[in-house]
Amino acid sequence: MAAKVKICGLTRPADAEHAAATGASYLGVVLAGGPRRVSFARAADVVAASRGVPVLGVFGDQPVEEILALASRIRLAGAQLHGAYSPDDAARLEAGGLIVWRVVRIASPADLDRLEEATRHAETVLIEPRVAHVEGGSGVPLDLAIAVEARHRLAGARVALAGGLTPETVAAAVALVRPDVVDVSSGVEFLPGIKDHQKIGRFLEAVLGRSPTVS
Repeated sequence: MAAKVKICGLTRPADAEHAAATGASYLGVVLAGGPRRVSFARAADVVAASRGVPVLGVFGDQPVEEILALASRIRLAGAQLHGAYSPDDAARLEAGGLIVWRVVRIASPADLDRLEEATRHAETVLIEPRVAHVEGGSGVPLDLAIAVEARHRLAGARVALAGGLTPETVAAAVALVRPDVVDVSSGVEFLPGIKDHQKIGRFLEAVLGRSPTVS
């Protein structure tokens, strides 16, 4: 079965609509830090343009109560948890009806020891590179040998792969790592947060093995 695709770091409703129409299974808006951070109002606009495709909010340090309230307010389908969120935090979000993705940022093989804990109360575990002083969307790929080992340790769990993926590299990464989902942001952009519709189409084609159809 082909991996699913998440287009993250969306800042414009038109980009969200295009990604949904061409076959993305998930969309993402950044509500933590970084150049792709959007206001709550803009996040709501992205959700409204999503054609029913689940939109996950990317969170870094917001309290669980704030995440739940915001998700209800702007109709987020889920929360992607960066930062020091515990399994209990994830469980509370899960109990609140959200899809929960827990993130493990990896800089060395020693970071793989954190993977098992991350599976607790997570619908998906997202693995990505840890880059100093960068909060995501860095364009830096995760070492694929480490990604393969992470996938092995996460046998039985649902895994998303992120980090430096592009239309030219994603097919090889999927073939080697076998993730359930690939998550892309900078690899389909003109500028941070400004998506390139042609790159989105080529990325989806590389993953799905067929040309996406806009409806």
